[in-house]
Formats: sequence, structure tokens, C-alpha cells
Amino acid sequence: MDMYTPLESDWKLFRQRLPQWQENHMKKLCDEYAAILTGEQRGSEAFWEIEKRIRRDKERVGVIADMRRSLMYGHLWSLLEEGVITPDDLTGFSEELKALLLE
Repeated sequence: MDMYTPLESDWKLFRQRLPQWQENHMKKLCDEYAAILTGEQRGSEAFWEIEKRIRRDKERVGVIADMRRSLMYGHLWSLLEEGVITPDDLTGFSEELKALLLE
């Protein structure tokens, strides 16, 4: 396997799973935002904290991803680093891909 060309089976599985991973992650983010909004801090502090978080979060792979095969490895790495997925979420992917990402 070329380091930059994912196996077709890995690409198909990635495209299949990414929307649910993102949906789960965005639900978690909304829960975190709600906690900020209902917290003890002043309204202005909560507002600016939410604004800062949304600006940062909307740029991450857990929210939006350019669906190009050449970016798949980087996206998976980012999803792992951001805590959107765990190594267990890589079940079903090729051993080569798991070795590349986890070792």
C-alpha cells in the first residue's frame, strides 16, 4: 500500500463512518456549549467563550472534512488527536492503516 493512497476498502469505510463520527462529536460540542451557557459566569463571558469555541471547533475535522482520498490519513489522525474517535473506532480498517496511525 502506497503511504498516500488508501486501500479502496479503507476509503469506503471512512466515507461510511465519518458522518456518524461527526454527528456524535457535534452533539458533544453542543452539550459543552449548553453547559457554558447555563453556567455561573456572566452573560458576556459565556457569549464570548461560545463564540471562541465555535470559531475554533468549526475548523476541525470532527465538524467538517474535505472528502478527498488523499486527505484520509490526515483526517483520521486528526480525529484521533481531537478525541473524536478512539483506536477502537478503527475496527474494520486494514491492518496497514491501523499500524500507520497507531504506531
